[in-house]
Amino acid sequence: MKSTNHNPTFTIIGGGIAGLTTAIALHGIGIDATVFETAPVMHPLGAGLGLAANAVQAFQRLGIADEIIQAGRQLDAFSILDERGDVVTRTDSRAISHRYGINNFAIHRADLHRVLLSHLSPSVLHTGRRVVQIDEQPDSIRVVFEDGTSHRTDYLLVADGVHSLCRQQLVPGSVPRYSGYTCWRGVVHQPGNTLHEATETWGSSGRVGIVPLTNERVYWFACVNAPGRDEQMRRLTGRDLASRFRDYHAPIPNLLAQTPDEHLLWNDIVDLKPLPRYAFGGILLLGDAAHATTPNMGQGACQAIEDAVVLADELAKDVMPEYAFRAFERRRLTKTHYITNTSWRIGQLAQITNPLLISLRNGLFKHLPARLNERQLETLYRVDF
Repeated sequence: MKSTNHNPTFTIIGGGIAGLTTAIALHGIGIDATVFETAPVMHPLGAGLGLAANAVQAFQRLGIADEIIQAGRQLDAFSILDERGDVVTRTDSRAISHRYGINNFAIHRADLHRVLLSHLSPSVLHTGRRVVQIDEQPDSIRVVFEDGTSHRTDYLLVADGVHSLCRQQLVPGSVPRYSGYTCWRGVVHQPGNTLHEATETWGSSGRVGIVPLTNERVYWFACVNAPGRDEQMRRLTGRDLASRFRDYHAPIPNLLAQTPDEHLLWNDIVDLKPLPRYAFGGILLLGDAAHATTPNMGQGACQAIEDAVVLADELAKDVMPEYAFRAFERRRLTKTHYITNTSWRIGQLAQITNPLLISLRNGLFKHLPARLNERQLETLYRVDF
């Protein structure tokens, strides 16, 4: 346990959603953490991002929800469709919002990053600093960077994503787990589109999601079963994808074909097998570094945002940070494990390609009682802030 003769210093590894939101949350309780990010420049990349009611509640706790809401768009519903466009199941977002607050909220990842960065002093963020080693010593933690420099801190918050080298040092063997399907993402400018809800189409060629954003933009993703790191998948173009999904309902083929190849984002879908702990003395894992999940429940970013608020809540209790870290762990393990495991199972169902099994699955989903969906939503959206 470290000395309390001075105000303890906090360092965050990772300048993504988890790291930036944590820095904002800590600043709100009087802790100015230093953030180190691998990227040489903070150019927010990515495509669309869904935020559920629990994430919006967290941003409300931080006092920045209004700005984020202005930068995104709440959608009327989320529907799962078959290849013809017929509804398999539909969730009315407006009805949920009356109970839990704004839900099924879509925002471009770059827009969210811009809002988060606007709430941090540029002096706290250091870019181009890739961590290669962490060394916990009796009186501090030493962080070693790829360029040979190092940094000392009292407490270290690891938020550098699913591929975190820091986590792999703390938990050898905690490497990303491939889901069995790969994914392309894109954002297309579509003037005059009338889309008001998010959809996923599940079929024999794969799965396609469509999410309308602000400023006449539409975010889409397409998931296909494939071997990991498959070079043939890497080389597919927007027109290749449009051909693969040519028998799917409109606007899917056109949307894929419209996407410039240089704007396609491709990556295998991975998660992290649930870890038994997140706290390691003066070091704490957060966000995807702790509990990366497949995107099938739309909760990856949401859980990182929840982490930030719960951690600040524990640190505000005027206890030793090591105790706060362990309390954070107790509050977060059960929910994050549930989401990781449930999302994995949903992904396996969604990626079924056998026509007979697809028919059985869709029939089952159509007849599921509403209370089952309500129970799952309550598990996700009830937060212990």
